[in-house]
Amino acid sequence: MTSATEQPETPATRRTTATPRLIATDLDGTLLRDDKTVSDRTVAALAAAEEAGIEVFFVTGRPARWMDVVRDHVHGHGLAICANGAVVVDLHDGGRFVKVRPLEPDAALAVVRAVRAAAPGASFAVERTSGIHYEPHYPPFQTDPYASIAPAEELLSSDDDHGPVVKLLAFHPELAPDEFLELARAVAGEHGVFTRSSPTALLEISGPGVSKASTLAQCCAERGISPDEVVAFGDMPNDLEMLGWAGTAYAMANAHPEVLATTTLRTAANTEDGVAAVIEQILHGLP
Repeated sequence: MTSATEQPETPATRRTTATPRLIATDLDGTLLRDDKTVSDRTVAALAAAEEAGIEVFFVTGRPARWMDVVRDHVHGHGLAICANGAVVVDLHDGGRFVKVRPLEPDAALAVVRAVRAAAPGASFAVERTSGIHYEPHYPPFQTDPYASIAPAEELLSSDDDHGPVVKLLAFHPELAPDEFLELARAVAGEHGVFTRSSPTALLEISGPGVSKASTLAQCCAERGISPDEVVAFGDMPNDLEMLGWAGTAYAMANAHPEVLATTTLRTAANTEDGVAAVIEQILHGLP
């Protein structure tokens, strides 16, 4: 069994001695194995944490409709943070939206125009509370029979009746992922929060101030939980703010180089139940 290991501390992230009250974990590349399943060991660790009085929040870039994989493993409050912080959903109540932090259509349109001009060949998709809608040349990563297919300008029209925009996605077929992210932030960063979690050049854009960290902070404040009482796990750039906010932050062994460079603690890869290994250590150390 591979256990979590501690690295030399740096100023970028801190580790506290507060007793954990909440575990915040990303899903893909972190809690989930590569086949998108939750291992028996992880299921047991999550249940044991909740039984010990430690709340667990799934904090993911996934849309609410992709949460079935963990629906049976959320206990207590039943809440999950999805779409990189744009929505909070109640998995015990059929995925009901508890909180929505939208990207305003005018800001999304400004992003589309700026990125299209700076990176010809980019295509876009619009994630709304009702589902995803995309441009004709946007790769159908996962088909949706209810999706509208049209130019982004039309998909973002103010009279759209598909619910608020929670995330804009931008794909480029040629640029390297981090190069595309840096370029898009440079030309349109004033209009939203840009990040990525895919191995491809697929960017995720949320409303200004919206991130996993800011929504998690709101959820914790509602419960009287301080950052020092939070243990967070992640593997990709969209986890960086959350890992920096939490009192204790773990990067997965398989994490993106930037995540590995800015966290102080490591755990085993997602394929080796790295999150479960840390939870087991936490529970072992409780009085």
